[in-house]
Amino acid sequence: QVELVESGGGLVQAGESLRLSCTASGDIKSLYTMGWHRQTPGDGREMVAEMHQRTRTTYADSIKGRFTVSRDYANNTVFLQMNALKAEDTAVYCCVAGEYGGGWNEYWGQGTQVTVSS
Repeated sequence: QVELVESGGGLVQAGESLRLSCTASGDIKSLYTMGWHRQTPGDGREMVAEMHQRTRTTYADSIKGRFTVSRDYANNTVFLQMNALKAEDTAVYCCVAGEYGGGWNEYWGQGTQVTVSS
């Protein structure tokens, strides 16, 4: 089993920055994808940013130019640098990772709360 542990959430004011981290541990083969989704009670779950090995990075349109995702491949860690935060960025941010091994295996963290006050 693979465990994802997130850190870095909190309460900030609009315009400020936060950096989220997520580290995977356990029976890891080779994580192809690592990234972040976010969830709100009203809007459900939204993909925020994902990195697929070193070949492709995807971002949600709503955060382009403000958020940057990066990975530390040696330590199975993914980061999300969030700048110019807005009230609408308030959500639970969940780390996601995926790898191939007898099919596609996907793992999720518990989530970390990000609250942006306006």
